Amino acid sequence: MELDWIENVVRAKKPSRVPVVLTRREVERVLSRMKERYWLMASLMYGTGLRVMECLRLRIQDLDFGYRQLLVRNDKGGKDRFVPLPDSLADSLQQQINEAKRLRDADYQDGFGEVSLPGALARKYPNAPLELGWWYVFPSFTRAIDPFSGTEKRHHMDPSPVQKAFRQAVRAAGIRKHATPHTLRHCFATHLLEAGYDIRTVQELMGHKDVKTTQIYTHVLQRGSTAVRSPVDALAGVQAKSVY
Repeated sequence: MELDWIENVVRAKKPSRVPVVLTRREVERVLSRMKERYWLMASLMYGTGLRVMECLRLRIQDLDFGYRQLLVRNDKGGKDRFVPLPDSLADSLQQQINEAKRLRDADYQDGFGEVSLPGALARKYPNAPLELGWWYVFPSFTRAIDPFSGTEKRHHMDPSPVQKAFRQAVRAAGIRKHATPHTLRHCFATHLLEAGYDIRTVQELMGHKDVKTTQIYTHVLQRGSTAVRSPVDALAGVQAKSVY
């Protein structure tokens, strides 16, 4: 009897959390307080909807300047997807690629020059670690021991400095929202929907399996609380007064 009662219990549905989203002006204020490659990474995440690790794992050959698109390999859903390469970032990305090439050439002079690859990929393409196309767009400042081969190679940047630089920029901009680099992904989706792009297009760019995941970003559009006028604003003669 007791077991029957337990089986019939309906579990409470976990409430959906509304993501933190910055306005366009707030994004601009944050980015203006970031420097060099941290600015470029944050701008790229906002301009493409990339997750932090998707940005850091970008390979040089994933950037297609001819078709103005980026290839995101093996995303959170285990699939590849294309996102638009922002025209305004093309020159800065080319400069970053030149910096990656400079590091690669310096590694060669030191007797290294290989970039880290997953074990299966390295076995399939044995020469790939030496090819510039497989190098990370944002390589680490230092070499490290590759866990797959046990040799010293160049890896991509660690996310910690990026996250720290973003937090500092948010504080410097005087923004009190709990914003992280992942917030830029939320901003990408929300601002596209706000600009009139259809939700299916945004779903594809975000790499969402279910459109319901994308629909959460409609909360900032003129369809919810922002479309409702508070009754206090309709009162005649209401004036702002000091509470102190």
